[in-house]
Amino acid sequence: MEPLFFLVLLVQVWSVRPHDQLLNKNIFILAGQSNMAGRGGVVDETITGAAATWDGIVPPQCKPSRSILRLSANLTWVLAHEPLHADIDVKKTVGVGPGMAFANAVLAKDATFGVIGLVPCAVGGTKIREWGKGTFLYKQLMRRARSSLQDGGTIQALLWYQGESDTVTKEDTEYKRKLERFFMDFRDDLQSPLLPIIQVALASGSGPFIKIVREAQLGIDLLNLRTVDAKGLSLEPDGLHLTTRAQVRLGKMLADSFLHFLPTSPILTPTHTSSTGPPIRCSNFIFYIFLLALLLRCIRMILGN
Repeated sequence: MEPLFFLVLLVQVWSVRPHDQLLNKNIFILAGQSNMAGRGGVVDETITGAAATWDGIVPPQCKPSRSILRLSANLTWVLAHEPLHADIDVKKTVGVGPGMAFANAVLAKDATFGVIGLVPCAVGGTKIREWGKGTFLYKQLMRRARSSLQDGGTIQALLWYQGESDTVTKEDTEYKRKLERFFMDFRDDLQSPLLPIIQVALASGSGPFIKIVREAQLGIDLLNLRTVDAKGLSLEPDGLHLTTRAQVRLGKMLADSFLHFLPTSPILTPTHTSSTGPPIRCSNFIFYIFLLALLLRCIRMILGN
């Protein structure tokens, strides 16, 4: 009877699903610099000599949906729409980024996925050292990540696109070390050591050392980290920022990469309690490891009989 008991327990654990979509949002943290914040459709002042402006064109792949929310600057959930970072990257003119295209692509490929909550945190022109633990940007990132969980939800992944500002000086090994440290600190502070991270390898840069930064990004080897390569995507006339069309393409690439993390469909993962904030729910494969260990134990017990 004992093996049968464990098999029944395994089925019950595997069948756990969110019961209330609004209370169990699938949350994605969007961080990095300008290409994550979005400059698609922005005419840069360095080209025209005038103030930067956004053309206001929103492609259908970035359309609003009742199933896509965003965490505003004042930490409330609102219906998401372009530009996602308008009240976050406030010192720049913001246009289309990859976030809305990503969310719509996920929902298009998995209609059962549920409500998506996007948490914009990217700030244009920032270097990797500005994202280190203890910095203003890191504190803001953690504050927004924790606040996104106040009324329920699961942090499914970090979407990260940064590095253009680090191509000005030759700091290849230093960049790689700082980026790895940032990823590990972010996971540690969310108490989710296997939280999926999807980073974007540079398509452009502010200086001559693009290759060095790209090699550092592509050389990072962390469990549950995937890299989407933006090289070759079309750029605005400034030669630095992705066009609207390229941002749509990048959003789909990020969605494809994230969906490869999922076995079939999202499940509710264990809840960890933070002493400094609300319960932290993060998607990680410790849950799957538990299931696998339980299954193997059942098999051994059955074979032993």
